[in-house]
Amino acid sequence: MGRGRNLLCCGLKFLDVAILWYDVKVMNRPFTICLALLLLLCGCRNEQTAQQPPASAPGEPQVSAAPAVTGCTGCHADILLDAAHQLACTSCHRGVDQEGDKERAHAGLIARPSHPEQMASACGSCHPQQVEAAAASLHFTLANKVNTIRRHFGAEKPLAAPTDIPAGETLATPLDLADDMLRRRCLRCHVYSQGDGYAAVRHATGCGACHLAFKDGRMQNHAFIRPTDRQCLSCHYGNYAGSDFHGRSEHDYHWEYRTPYTSTTPQNTLPRAYGVEWHDLAPDLHQQRGLVCVDCHRDSGHDRGAAITCHTCHGWRPGQPAPALPNLRVDQQRLLLASRTNGAHHVVPSLRHPAHERYGNKVACQVCHGQWSFNDAPTHLLLMKNPVDDAWDRLIVQGSSEVETLLAHNLYYSDELPMRMADGLTGEPRPGVWFQGFGLRRWEQMIVGLDSDGVIKVFRPILDLRLSMTEEDGRALFDNITGRDGGLLPYTPHTTGPAGLFYLDRFRHLLPEDER
Repeated sequence: MGRGRNLLCCGLKFLDVAILWYDVKVMNRPFTICLALLLLLCGCRNEQTAQQPPASAPGEPQVSAAPAVTGCTGCHADILLDAAHQLACTSCHRGVDQEGDKERAHAGLIARPSHPEQMASACGSCHPQQVEAAAASLHFTLANKVNTIRRHFGAEKPLAAPTDIPAGETLATPLDLADDMLRRRCLRCHVYSQGDGYAAVRHATGCGACHLAFKDGRMQNHAFIRPTDRQCLSCHYGNYAGSDFHGRSEHDYHWEYRTPYTSTTPQNTLPRAYGVEWHDLAPDLHQQRGLVCVDCHRDSGHDRGAAITCHTCHGWRPGQPAPALPNLRVDQQRLLLASRTNGAHHVVPSLRHPAHERYGNKVACQVCHGQWSFNDAPTHLLLMKNPVDDAWDRLIVQGSSEVETLLAHNLYYSDELPMRMADGLTGEPRPGVWFQGFGLRRWEQMIVGLDSDGVIKVFRPILDLRLSMTEEDGRALFDNITGRDGGLLPYTPHTTGPAGLFYLDRFRHLLPEDER
């Protein structure tokens, strides 16, 4: 099109020259022909010059059109890789590189290569041992949580993986109800999903859940890192081990018991990065000194070595070799622990108080050294299929973004959302929504008791669960169902601190008469 226009312009200039030639008859023929050619060339050149972009002013950078970039980096130019993973995008995500069309480029794309269903072929192609160990770890199997709850409500056989939990439309027994609760209310922060919809708890799936950095609910880059406490707390938030390490105990869900108090918006629209506000209590002494979770818990699944206890480090004595941990070493009769995040060295104190010698085999460490523990009891869990009413107005915050969104919408808008909730493992929605509440939420007065192995330990009412269910017409199919026992289980509060002068008062009543 541009070339045709140039030829047309040149033709018009030629006509102008011809007219001029007839007007200047006094000129001789050679001079006239030269003049015509000169004007013709100048006219075409001026037309072409007018179509070119203006030249940059003196001192300004020269502007040139950037060549079109095709392939993955053409659209994903801001992807940052770490030094150990300078690989082509298609090495993990498959698809077709060097392709400008989106549909063709995404043919065969694996959006989440570190997901448990894909990690063996993606991550495992370079890290087979780590992937194999991770797949068998409690982070992936969730065997303790799943089987403990299922056994409490009548299961006879353990399950190997959370995906084995039955997912039926018909709930006829307490165990059926417990299975549905596990899949849709409990299992929201595991490696099969990206976590709940709050800013600090979103994470990648599979291997990436621990090894990719997220901020404000979005992945920051493709740089794989050693897990920090941010990654750990994306799952271990709420009133679980991890939150107590950082001195956090959740507020109650009722809007009058949460601060900062806002009387104008019942759902409290202030940012809640972990779903619910929390009380700031005393953090664990190790956290105060700068240690992080993986300093003691190592890689939480990649290493199948012996379990680590307090005695592993603090039971060391001068003259002994360092415990078999990669971040421990002996230096001048001192045991030093190097933090795995910043390399800082910490002197590990030895057990010197005579109480350790006298009660060490009879009393768990946190009975004396735990500063506080979670004591939420009972925990009520209600599966509702009938529409919500105004009674839920002050309980919109539920520790679940999905439930919170449904409650807020159905209480304040006329176009009600269906009473459905997604399966935490598959994402498939099913009828009914799980709501949660507590008889009370407390942290003081730790529960101390004698365990079945004869050791005095801290307990918490983890299994003090009450399950209920209502049908579409409001009828109660299950009402306040409890499990096999009172629900107390041994717990290790991550709230270590000095034992204090009155440590004996915590467990003296559990000792034999001659040892008190």
